[in-house]
Order: sequence, then C-alpha cells, then structure tokens
Amino acid sequence: MKRSVIVLLFLLAAFMSIQARTIQGVVLSSGDSTAIIGASCRLLDGEKLLTATFTKENGTFILETDVKSPLKLDVSMTGYAPSRIIIEQGGRTLDVGKIYLDEGEMLEEITVTSNPLIYSKGRTIIYPSAFDVKSSSTAISLFQKMPLPGLEANPIMRSISVDGGSPIILINGVPSSIDDVNALQPKDIEKIEYSRFTPARYADRGGKGFINIILKRRDDGGQVYLWGRSAVTTAFVDASLRASYHQGPSQFTLTYTPSWRNYQDVYDNTTESYIGDDFRVDLESRDRNPFYYHSHNVRLKYDYSPSLKTLFSATFSISPIFDKRRSIANTVDSELGDYSNDNTSKSDALTPSLDLFLRHDFNDANSLEVQVVGSLSSSDYRRDNKYFFADGSEDIYSMNVDNRRRSLISEISYIHNFNNGLQLSAGYQNTVSHSTNTYLSSGYKPVLTENNNYIYARLGYNIGKVYLSLSTGGKLFWIKNDTNNRNFIRNISKAYFMWSVSQNWSIEGAFQYSPGIPSLSSLTDYPQQVSPYLISNGNPDLKVSDYYLFQVSPSYQYKKFSASLIMSYSTIDNFMMSDVRYIGDRLFLSQSINARKNWSSFAYLNLKISDIAGFGGNLSLQLNHYETMGDDWCHHLTSFDASFTLWWNKGPFTISYWRKIPGKYLSGNNVGKDENGDSLQLEYRPNKHWTIGASWMYMFDKKGTRYPAWNYSAVNPSTRERYIENNANMIVLSVSYSADFGSIFRTARRNLNNSDNGSSLLKM
Repeated sequence: MKRSVIVLLFLLAAFMSIQARTIQGVVLSSGDSTAIIGASCRLLDGEKLLTATFTKENGTFILETDVKSPLKLDVSMTGYAPSRIIIEQGGRTLDVGKIYLDEGEMLEEITVTSNPLIYSKGRTIIYPSAFDVKSSSTAISLFQKMPLPGLEANPIMRSISVDGGSPIILINGVPSSIDDVNALQPKDIEKIEYSRFTPARYADRGGKGFINIILKRRDDGGQVYLWGRSAVTTAFVDASLRASYHQGPSQFTLTYTPSWRNYQDVYDNTTESYIGDDFRVDLESRDRNPFYYHSHNVRLKYDYSPSLKTLFSATFSISPIFDKRRSIANTVDSELGDYSNDNTSKSDALTPSLDLFLRHDFNDANSLEVQVVGSLSSSDYRRDNKYFFADGSEDIYSMNVDNRRRSLISEISYIHNFNNGLQLSAGYQNTVSHSTNTYLSSGYKPVLTENNNYIYARLGYNIGKVYLSLSTGGKLFWIKNDTNNRNFIRNISKAYFMWSVSQNWSIEGAFQYSPGIPSLSSLTDYPQQVSPYLISNGNPDLKVSDYYLFQVSPSYQYKKFSASLIMSYSTIDNFMMSDVRYIGDRLFLSQSINARKNWSSFAYLNLKISDIAGFGGNLSLQLNHYETMGDDWCHHLTSFDASFTLWWNKGPFTISYWRKIPGKYLSGNNVGKDENGDSLQLEYRPNKHWTIGASWMYMFDKKGTRYPAWNYSAVNPSTRERYIENNANMIVLSVSYSADFGSIFRTARRNLNNSDNGSSLLKM
C-alpha cells in the first residue's frame, strides 16, 4: 500500500511538472555582447499577456505558463530596438538561448511602448520609456514626466519634493543628494524605485518619500556631461559637471554644481502691528531687499565593486556657500514716526565631509550595509539692523556669531530574506556632534552637544497579491548645552499595505506615528534684540510633538495612461509653532511654543498620458484642508493647488510647458502661499552630444516670483507681499554636452564568435 501511494505521488508530481511550460534565455547587447539588466520579457497568447518578468544581473530570464498553443515572446529595453520571437506549440521546457538587442538611435523616429510600471514590496518601480527619455534634457525634466503621485519636480528651482517635503534620495542604493540627481543624464537612468512613505530605516531623518535611482550598468570607459543655463538680462547662472571613468571593478566620479544669483529688484511690502496689554504700535514698510549668493558643491567619489555582491563607496565633498543680503526700508511707525532702516547680513559657510559606504550580500538571503559620515563645518554670520530716526538719532542691533561644528554619523543595517515572501530588516543609527557658537557682541561661547540614537526593525510579508509591512523603532536623543540638558525617548512606528488587485489596479494604505523633537537652536536660551520692539529667543521648555498619519491610495494604469488618487488625514498634538507675546516695557518676545493641535487632510489626483502622436502630459490636482487650535484661538483654511506638464517631441525638437498653480497653507497663526512658477521651453538636439534650449519663465508676470503671507496672531497680526521682479518674463538659455568614450581594454576582453552561427529559425 505504501509503495502504491509513493508511486502515485511520483506520477502526480511528474504530471504536474509536465503541465508547467518553462521558457528561458539570456538577453545581450549586440554592440558588445554584455548582459542587459532589467529588459522586459513578456509572453503573449495573441494579444493577451500571460506573464512577464525582467532580466537579472546576468541577463537571464525565466517565464512559466500552462498554455501549450503558439506564443509570442517580446523582449524590449529602453535605448534598444525590441525583439519578438515566435514560440511554436508544445509543452516542454524551452531554452531560446541568446537574444541580442540592437542599440537604438534616440534621435530617430521610433515607436515605443508606454512606461513599464510595476509594484513590488511597497515600491512603485518605473522604467522610463524611450519617448520620455528622448524628450527630456535633464533628470528633473524626466521626473516631471513620471506618473509618481505626490512627487513635484520644479524645473526652475531644480528640486524634487514629495508631499511638500524633501525625499530621501539614493543612487544605486547609495545615499545621495539633489545635486547628484541634477548631474545625471536621463539616458543613464535605467529605472526609478519610488515610495511616498519613507522606509523605517530613514524615518529618523525627517524626509518625506523615498527615491532610489538605478543607473544602467557601464562597461569600461568614461563619460563627460556638462550642463549650464543663464538668463539673458538677470544674474542667474546654474551649472553641472559630471565626469566619470569606469575600469574593471572601480569607478571614479567628479561632480561640480555651482549656482549664482545677484538680484536687485526684490521687494517686501509689510503691514503689521504689535499689540500688548498697555501698548500698541502699527507699522507699515516698503522694502527693497537685494541679495547675492554663490555656492559650489564639489564631490569626488570612488566606487569599488569586485563582484555583484559587494560595493564600497567613498565620497569626499566640500560645499562653500557665500551669501549677502540687504533690506533698505522706509517705515511709517505710529509710535516713533517715520524712519528708515538699513539691515545687512552676510554669511560664509564651508562644510567638508567624508562619506564611507559598504554593502555586501552574503547570499540571496542575507545582506549588510554600513555607512559612516564625518563632517567639519564652519559658518560665520554677521547681521546689523540699523534704524535712522527723524530727530537724527539711530539704533543698531547686531547679531554676529561664529559657528563651528563637528559631527559623526554611523549606521549599520541588516536584511534577511526568509523566503520570497518574508523579509526582516533591522538597523542602528547614531549621530554625535559638538558645536560651539561664539556670540561676538557679548563674548558668550556656549558649547552644544547631541547624541542621537535610533534603532529599528521592520517585517515585510507578501501574501499572494497583498504586501504587508510593519516597522517600529526607538529614538533616544540627548541634548546638552551650557544652561539646559534634555533627554528624549520616543517611538517611531509605521504600518503599510499594497494590494495588487489586477494587472491594472492596485491599492496602497499606510499608518504612521512619529515624534517631532525640538532642535538644538529652538531650545537654546539666549535672547537677542532684533528691532526696537522685538526680542528673539529659543524656548528650553518645548515639548515633543506627536504626529499621526492615515492614508489610502488607489492607482490605475492602462497602456499609455495612468491615474492615482491619494486621500490622507493627519493630526499633530503639541504642535510646534512660532509665536509672539508681550513681555512688558514696550517689548515683545518671538519664540517657538507648543499649540494644542493641528489637523490637515488632502485629496490628491495624478493623471498621466505618454506618446500620443508625440504628445505627453502629466496633471496633478490637490485639495487641502487645515485646522489649527491654541488655548484661545482656532483657524481653518481650505485650499486648492495644481501643477501640470505638457510636452511634444518631433525628431530633434522638443517643446514643453510646466505650470504650478500655488495653493495656500496654514501653520499655527501663519498663512502662506506656495511659490508660483511656469516655464515654456524649446530644445533642439542636433546630434547625440549637444542639446540647446531656451526657456521663458514666469510668463506675463510683472512681479516674477511671489510669496504672499498673512499672520492672524492677536498680538502680532501682519500681511506681507514679497516678490522678485528680476524673475519676471525671464529668458533663460541652456546648453548641454555629453560624450561617452570607450577603453582599449574593452575590445581585448570582448568575446566574439569566429563565425556567424545565428539563425532566424527557431527549432522546437
């Protein structure tokens, strides 16, 4: 009986294995016979998609199906001509062997498919299509075209934000900055991993969202990329230089991103009051606030990867920043009469740092990452507020301080995969710093130290079409200065789910709790008078804020169209806000305090189409509602904002238009409006090396960039209109140059067949 059962089980297993049909192969570049990573392999029965996958690090792929009828295997990759193979009828395992893809010329008119968009373990993974790459001259313009909900790419500021905050950015898994992103070429980006929810590992850094940019794998050789832009009539210059050379397991990269502004037509019109128990003064001022700055971010990076399992990266960076600002104002003062004031400030900052990063995969189940960052920063700040009165008298309020800071950040992270569906990650981070502030006017020289510890654990589990993630961590933060010691122990927790309902539909949801711990500067007790009526100081009694977030997001994609909706609600207890109160003797104190609560909710809709007769578009709409409450006040605000990008590509020409319709936001007593902006751009690519562009920014707007703001405080109500006329109707010219050069070693190592033994006939 036992033997019969064993034989039956064996026959059943054999029968099941016969039913499964496996199709496998390897995808290579016809140019140099190297493996193509991330190529899309799709198995179709007629026009019906049966299954799909992407090639691995060695270019291999495996597809399984139970269908025995004739099938089609489509293989495609951005920058390569697609290939189609006819699979004849049958049921056995088939190895199609080597599939060579020809490199495509990006400037030719080609037909491409829509963006491959997949969801995996809580992340949206998108492969930029050839159409989007072709119509993008910079990485920022490429991000404008990606259907990533919550992400805003600003081509004027060259910035990326997620839900209004700065995201955590990685390039090939290595922590990076927005300057590193701006130095990338769109054609070098293989895929983008994106999440609106910051992973547990980075939850302590205060970022919003997560972006990991994976670059195409390079062979031996080098690359140079130069990009620059400047306005015709305005002192407005930005540039990027990226030079890299790859040889064997090593790659050297030099990045330089300078920026310069010299704006003279900057204006502030302010009306405000200071209201005390026995004193009130009304002020009205018209200011001109010219400013000048130039910054230079230099990075020298070395990557060493002896195998696919190990990566060591060392980055040295130095970022000198020079900033000068001035405020020339005439003020109507109900108490002191008419007077003028001339406020000047100057700051020079220098921050050299060394970043060491190591990642090692022990096997398919275990990997370890270690990072150490050491920084030495210095900042010299000089500010003089001078007031000249009608009777000939004058007052001067000086705030001159030098800052010296040393810090060391250490992190270790471990990941273990129990199986394809269960993953555990854990890590520890530590930040220690020593800062010295020297106040030159008084000689006061406080020493500030901090020791920030964060330990976390995260469990991710895939159950069929549902992915669940739970994480929790402990934050232990010690702060000490000359007059105050504070210790904080708080929890950071997150829960997340993603349900891939079908090939077209998916739903995400999340809950998050995180504390808002006061900064060193906000806790420092050192009062400084900044005007005839106002004293500024920190608040050593600040409490920790408690932040709760609830969010759900359905997404839909079909061919060249995608849509996503985000609905979110958040609440903050002990909300930290800026406040002004009367302290007597005609003086007022400005400092941070804890309000009772802050509520906010929003609904966000993103729509994207791509390559419809050369056209593409990306539209984002958002409706926000805010409510803040103090002991004896409450404010409400409902606001709408939007942004959209339209582009059209024909041959070497690309025309694009971006516009942001700013909405309002409420924080405590303060109401502000987001920065406005629009840009019409024409680009011409005469060949694969050069791109020439011209942009018209802040079109038909005489005031340029505008920053209106209001304050509903009962003690310090105000309205302010700030605008930069230098930006109005600004014409900006841009140019970029890129070149790839090979290596004499590439030909020597290339493995070519001595004869052409390929065949167009697939034999079963």
